[in-house]
Amino acid sequence: MVLTGRTGLVALICTLPVVVAPWPATAFIILLVLLMFAVGLDVALAGSARGVQFSRAGDTSARLGEPVDVVLHVHNPGPRTFRGAVRDAWAPSARAQPRAHDVVIAPGQSRRLDTVLRPMRRGDQVSAVVTARSIGPLGLAGRQSSHQAPWTVRILPPFLSRKHLPSRLAKLRELDGMVPVLIRGQGTEFDSLREYVVGDDVRSIDWRATARRSDVVVRTWRPERDRRVVIVVDTGRTSAGRVGVDPTSSDPGGWPRLDWSLDAALLLGALASRAGDHVDFLAHDRTTRAAVVNASRTGLLAQLVEAMAPLEPELVESDYPATVAAITRRVRRRALVVLLTDLNSSALEEGLLPVLPQLAAKHQVIVAAIADPRVDELAAGRSDAAAVYDAAAAEKSRNDRRALASELRRSGVEVVDALPEDLAPALADRYLAMKATGKL
Repeated sequence: MVLTGRTGLVALICTLPVVVAPWPATAFIILLVLLMFAVGLDVALAGSARGVQFSRAGDTSARLGEPVDVVLHVHNPGPRTFRGAVRDAWAPSARAQPRAHDVVIAPGQSRRLDTVLRPMRRGDQVSAVVTARSIGPLGLAGRQSSHQAPWTVRILPPFLSRKHLPSRLAKLRELDGMVPVLIRGQGTEFDSLREYVVGDDVRSIDWRATARRSDVVVRTWRPERDRRVVIVVDTGRTSAGRVGVDPTSSDPGGWPRLDWSLDAALLLGALASRAGDHVDFLAHDRTTRAAVVNASRTGLLAQLVEAMAPLEPELVESDYPATVAAITRRVRRRALVVLLTDLNSSALEEGLLPVLPQLAAKHQVIVAAIADPRVDELAAGRSDAAAVYDAAAAEKSRNDRRALASELRRSGVEVVDALPEDLAPALADRYLAMKATGKL
């Protein structure tokens, strides 16, 4: 049973006769009994809240930042009119509106209730309970019951870097239309035959074709188009840090590093698949959190966003030897391994650097990291003593980051260190540059 505000108002009004009555105690008892009788009668006449039936429909997935429409169908099978409110409860991060629906449902009738979700984060948004509150005809009291009406909406990564894809595809087409690179050896494939010109490598001469044409003919080579690209996202504790500005909301805290990394991974995956390369995806910290292996080029993006959607930063130290072992188990032939992590010296010096030569010896490696723009802002501060100390700490952090990047490059690793909004296009450009120079 639930009481409404009207019951409290009636009880307050009943205090006036008690005050002026010659026998206050008797008047109090009589009015209390009358009020209790009215409340009991109202509850008895209210429609059943427990017998109401619920079913759902609507969206089951959407990109972060897009509204989600969820439909709740309410059916009243009872003999009395259901008059009251229905609250469709979701997690606070779903930002469901409206919070409750006022409804009047006649016996045997149904109503459709629309709720709009505007989620603040990726992952699965699961409905809680549906609470039905039926109020009696007097408006004093009623019945309330909670029901299970399960529904799950998967919120996918927004892929904001998609806007950079057309320009990078144009560059890729330019590379495909250029004169094939004259490289012979590992990582190349035969392209065509042409006449020999001074300066050509004599090892490229095709003697059989030369004999047939009575002219010196050389083979031209181009980079392989079916190379394997392995994108590895670090989901350890450093991926939880918020940097930049959250592009999907007004939250001043910024986006987690993990979300920026996933956005860059989507752009690189889309570009590499269009280039004819095979793309694998791995999310790892101490264990593998998600993996996409041997996906078709047409279904790659759909599988990537599905695998990325439930990922959350794990507040544990990443186990880089285990990450390298997971890559080695999945990839036998030489590949491009792109590791999206943070250039955190305390985490990488003891974890990644000792095992990096083992990985770089077998694969081409790129380490991509997100720089915090707040560090640059602090490094420029000189307004007071506190700002000077902040600037000194920020400068030390930048120097440590540069030193770590230099050490990685000396190990034969490519390093992409960019601001959050620039990471995805910078990584795509590095991939295209390696294609243009024949490294892939």
